[in-house]
Amino acid sequence: MKKVVIALGGNALQEANRPATAEAQLEVVEKTAAYIADIVDQGYTVALAHGNGPQVGRIIIQNEYAAAVTPGMPFDVCGAMSQGMIGYHIQQGLSKVLRSRGNLTPVATVITQVRVDGNDKGFRNPTKPIGPFYSQEEAEKLRVEKGYVMKEDAGRGWRRVVASPVPEEIIELGTVEALMERGIIPVTVGGGGIPVVRNTEGNLEGVAAVIDKDLASEKLAEDLDADLLMILTAVETVSLNYRKPDQVDLRNITVAEAREYIAQGHFAPGSMLPKIEAAVKFAESKPGRKAVITSLEKALEALNGTAGTVIAC
Repeated sequence: MKKVVIALGGNALQEANRPATAEAQLEVVEKTAAYIADIVDQGYTVALAHGNGPQVGRIIIQNEYAAAVTPGMPFDVCGAMSQGMIGYHIQQGLSKVLRSRGNLTPVATVITQVRVDGNDKGFRNPTKPIGPFYSQEEAEKLRVEKGYVMKEDAGRGWRRVVASPVPEEIIELGTVEALMERGIIPVTVGGGGIPVVRNTEGNLEGVAAVIDKDLASEKLAEDLDADLLMILTAVETVSLNYRKPDQVDLRNITVAEAREYIAQGHFAPGSMLPKIEAAVKFAESKPGRKAVITSLEKALEALNGTAGTVIAC
């Protein structure tokens, strides 16, 4: 039975131009669950990963606005809160769809810590914006009072920025493996995982950082010895010259070709680039492994080789 790690993009959890309510998110997740259930029905062993950008951003905003009433939670705790919320919705949505098909496979969320290196270069130059926008005066006050790193964001105001370190170790990997051995579908490394470091006593401590969801999913896929890493996003295929008259859609490319396209600057750093990098890393990690990048709607077709972009050695 083939094992696949599926990394869900933001469009699988929340639709544009819809209210950011729990009810709306659950409705979107139920639609997403139907596509995941199609893959489960094909006999694949599945592990799910997901992003959390909009959700954790709203938790931070809630913290800021409620600061006079109740203490705000640190960023790593906000990440854990978003993992629980999104995982809960995936559990509900996927279980509902599976049950409607006569499949009683359990779904369980693992609040997942991911260890990073405290000396990772990302901590020396934080670049990942989080939370709301501030005026320059507000930003300076936060810098002085809370030690936040604040940067101006494209003329829209000032935002807090944190590091985006490389994932080194999935702390709850053994738990995820145990669930899968029992036939349970795990939801894990949500939002890239809760970033933690080991202190001098060997204990884990949360840090303010954002681990890229696709790189964390790749690490998960490697550690689980998965056959396939599937990264679901808003487009059916990876493209060169995206949204230009000479756009070229890619169907099957080698790791070498992907590296060449990266060097040529075809992929946006905050969008497709980390997906390509994760796909390349997984495909070259062991003979026979491959990665697929496609849309949620084309997921099953991509597994059958009729859609999406496949990256292999």
